[in-house]
Amino acid sequence: MPLHVRTPVWDSPALSRAFGAPVWLKMDALQPVGSFKIRGLGSYCSELVAQGAAALISSSGGNAGYAVAYAGRKLGVPTHVVVPRRTSEQARQNMRDEGAEVLEHGEIWDDAHARALELAEQTGGAYVHPFDAPSIWRGHASIIEEVAAERPAPGAVVVSVGGGGLLCGVLTGMHAAGWQDVPVLAVETEGAASFALAVQAGGPADLAEVSSLATTLGARRVCQEAWEWTQRHAITAWQVSDRQAVEACLRFADSHRVLVEPSCGAALASVYQQAEPLRDSSSVLVIVCGGAGVDRGALRGWQKQVDLVEKGDPDGH
Repeated sequence: MPLHVRTPVWDSPALSRAFGAPVWLKMDALQPVGSFKIRGLGSYCSELVAQGAAALISSSGGNAGYAVAYAGRKLGVPTHVVVPRRTSEQARQNMRDEGAEVLEHGEIWDDAHARALELAEQTGGAYVHPFDAPSIWRGHASIIEEVAAERPAPGAVVVSVGGGGLLCGVLTGMHAAGWQDVPVLAVETEGAASFALAVQAGGPADLAEVSSLATTLGARRVCQEAWEWTQRHAITAWQVSDRQAVEACLRFADSHRVLVEPSCGAALASVYQQAEPLRDSSSVLVIVCGGAGVDRGALRGWQKQVDLVEKGDPDGH
């Protein structure tokens, strides 16, 4: 039995008005853990446990760790998640509520990832990479499988990119559905644009720093497979500001009554802003990837933070 649920595809009158053409929303914010992550990670964890894994170890800025913790509880094995300092207390508590041990290490996800690998080697636990594994991409591909079962191919697909796992899964699903000719807009926030850097550099490269408040997009280097997809599919790298991502979250909450993180707001912002690569699209499918680390207080905090940054006071002093 899969650990994810089938999510609806919504027609969005509000976004369609803003964009000027039909906009469809794949609502993976409605997964049990609040994000698409449970698709690929649930599949991967199930495989590892079936192969004999007695414990699962992962690293996460929030959503992946929550998905692994949820999977571990459902599968009956202990989980340990290493998070960077930036991970919110709400995200940590989500993992603890699923029975996971939460450990902190480093400033960004890459630091936590290195520590989790060490723990896996020391303890013999199975390491669950949050985005870079074929099993994960195959699991995420079910997003498109579900859409294709009830809708024709859209004019374009819009997806947020962090480490690249969702992008790889969406593209895997698109090719299985026969959507090879449908272009993809891969959206990142400025300050976390590792996919755009890979496109520019001709391969994955390390960002000098991750400075975006969309912390769940904060991988310093996109996975190799995400870049390789650029060699066999029409993908445009696109960036939005933190302010645009946060404002998209607020606007989406008002019109759709669903809360999402700025990492998801990035994809929505590109549609609200009528991103140039989308302007000739007959219709747009947006992967509403969600995010569990959001509530009304977090939204207010992100809005205050982008206001302060624009005033030249990023620390709030």
